Amino acid sequence: MTHHILKASCQTVHLGGFSHELEPALVVNSGDSIDVETYTGFYIYDKAPPEFLTAELLEICQHLPTKRKAGPGPHLLTGPIYVNGAEPGDVLEVKLQDISPRLPVGFNAIRPGWGALPQQFTEPRLRFIPLDLDKGVAQFPNGSGISIPLKPFFGILGVATDETNRSSVPPGVYGGNIDNRELQAGSSIFLPIFVPGALFSMGDGHAAQGDGEINVTAIETSMNGTIQIKLRKDLQLSAPLAETPTDIITLGFGETLDQAFEFALQQMITFLEHFAGLSAEDAYVLCSLAVNFHITQVVNRPHKGVHGMLPKSILPKAIAL
Repeated sequence: MTHHILKASCQTVHLGGFSHELEPALVVNSGDSIDVETYTGFYIYDKAPPEFLTAELLEICQHLPTKRKAGPGPHLLTGPIYVNGAEPGDVLEVKLQDISPRLPVGFNAIRPGWGALPQQFTEPRLRFIPLDLDKGVAQFPNGSGISIPLKPFFGILGVATDETNRSSVPPGVYGGNIDNRELQAGSSIFLPIFVPGALFSMGDGHAAQGDGEINVTAIETSMNGTIQIKLRKDLQLSAPLAETPTDIITLGFGETLDQAFEFALQQMITFLEHFAGLSAEDAYVLCSLAVNFHITQVVNRPHKGVHGMLPKSILPKAIAL
């Protein structure tokens, strides 16, 4: 096993989407670990305060090659990472070992036509929010005394498909813009693989976010992370699955919350059938008794997200994923 360092640069990031045609930023073997540097703010950097900007971010924003612009989304992603031996039908396990904001400031933006209430909040707004990295909090509104704990995570964890220039905005069975705040350090995500090498990318750092991400952004900031990549040929998944220290999480996506919920529920039933040996009916009942379903996000059109959380503490023995 090898430990890699993947810095963000014009050669190792891509903008706006996923594509199997992108040149890999790094090639790894199963079991390797990687320190990954990510940046955010490509489209607002010219309005940012000095503490948000670094020489590396400015270089990316001003000189990113056209070939690294992979789709119409706003996100800067680091990758793709090519995993030797990965083939369609395999599963990529990504262990999130460490996640930390790399700047003392983040931003939140209201974008016209987006968010949960686009008819009510129609004016564009951009706010930069200081982060107290020593205390692990952000105060908003400034001077209000309201203190928000920083719980950093990556909004986007995803793999490429055979679709060229897929937007970074909607999540799906490939992962992508999941925006699930449960996926903090100590968690793992399991992603179905669709193309050789998997071509995994990550970014969209969030210092803090509520379930729903209702105005279309969290506290967006540049983020460092340490991950471990494992190739799982022993698993078969049709949609992403996640595990935290306390829960098994199924992820559902759909054009409505009803569709997203039903998808997450069906995935949880399937999980309980395959990994806990329950009948479909018993799994359905258990979901009503003990599984907690949350709105992940309502703003990443065309797909909203719902996730189901199965507490591992109720199981008679640990499930080995």
